[in-house]
Amino acid sequence: QVQLVESGGGVVQTGGSLRLSCVASGTIFRVYDMGWYRQAPGNQRELVAFINRGDSTNYGDSVKGRFTISRDNAKNTVYLQMNSLKPEDTAVYYCKGVQPGRVYWGQGTQVTVSS
Repeated sequence: QVQLVESGGGVVQTGGSLRLSCVASGTIFRVYDMGWYRQAPGNQRELVAFINRGDSTNYGDSVKGRFTISRDNAKNTVYLQMNSLKPEDTAVYYCKGVQPGRVYWGQGTQVTVSS
């Protein structure tokens, strides 16, 4: 129905920046919310940032002030601008999309922040 593909991950030094992109394709109708989650080895998947249909945003406490989520509905794309990266940001970052009664996940993109 809907496919999500993340890109933009990579390896950066502490203090560096990355911008992740998530492109939705397929049959898309009323995607209310889009978000980014991350999961590091041995940890649960946690909220990074979320943006709803009205562009209201929510951020995990650990990334507030450093990360910014945005969306371009015409391009069916959600972005995550990550600044001031820390080693503890190292994780696989997953894109999430929500339609009524449906939740979609991307395959994830690896972000590694070196000390």
